[in-house]
Amino acid sequence: MIAAQSRAQIAEPPWEWPWWRTSARDAFTLGWIVLIHLTAAIGLILFPLPGWRLLFGTIALAWIGGLGTTVCYHRAIAHRSLTLKPWALAMLTFFAVLNGSGKPITWVSGHRLHHATADTDDDISSPRHGFFWSHLRWLWQAGIPEIKRFCLDLDRPIYRIWNFLQPPILALSYFGGLWFGWPAFFWLGSIRLVFALHAQCFVNSICHTEPTAAIGEDSSRNITWLAAMHLFQGENWHRNHHARPGSAQLGWTWRQPDLGYLAICVLEKIGAATDVRRLRRV
Repeated sequence: MIAAQSRAQIAEPPWEWPWWRTSARDAFTLGWIVLIHLTAAIGLILFPLPGWRLLFGTIALAWIGGLGTTVCYHRAIAHRSLTLKPWALAMLTFFAVLNGSGKPITWVSGHRLHHATADTDDDISSPRHGFFWSHLRWLWQAGIPEIKRFCLDLDRPIYRIWNFLQPPILALSYFGGLWFGWPAFFWLGSIRLVFALHAQCFVNSICHTEPTAAIGEDSSRNITWLAAMHLFQGENWHRNHHARPGSAQLGWTWRQPDLGYLAICVLEKIGAATDVRRLRRV
């Protein structure tokens, strides 16, 4: 009887687990998310008005970190819609890790699995399993997709090195603002990290909620109001992305701001990016 119960528990899908249940490997992720939320809440109570200079610095750091995620992780590495020179790849990866986006190998493997199984029960971050699951819980309960299957091309030292660099970079991200005083500790650290985390997570939780889509049909949506939270870098145009995942352009018209693509054009202009795959309508 006990053995049968144990097998049933193992077979139980993770979205039916209690939210706090996790593997030893993913316990750090849960602890990190709890830590930054608690610290951010304390910071907002103690220093709700940071001053315009600190607010500007926080937004600027979040914007640069967002570029690391959208340009480097998403468009360049996951979808190969452009090629970055090694120095640009390293710089943008650093800022993506600093922004709390995780290591490139794990981020890309999860995203490629999402595209391979989108709108099915196998989708790693499907909102069909609830808002909380698709917004946060999958980060510490879904597990890491098989690296050899989804990103064997990243199993190289240039990407593996970030597995070792992530802890000190996260320590810098969390504690670095303390150099400028306690308000900066909270705003440049945990408050920025919580903002960046939820901005990314909204792509999973609300950008796949097309009400007319049946199981297996495209449920992706363009969410206009989310543009501001993404600092106008284009990730909110998610239906565009699923329609043309190989394109470096996420915003298709001037009404769909995509500063991530503008940054790619600048990188191309200075020789830091090549092989940019632009939108081709069919």
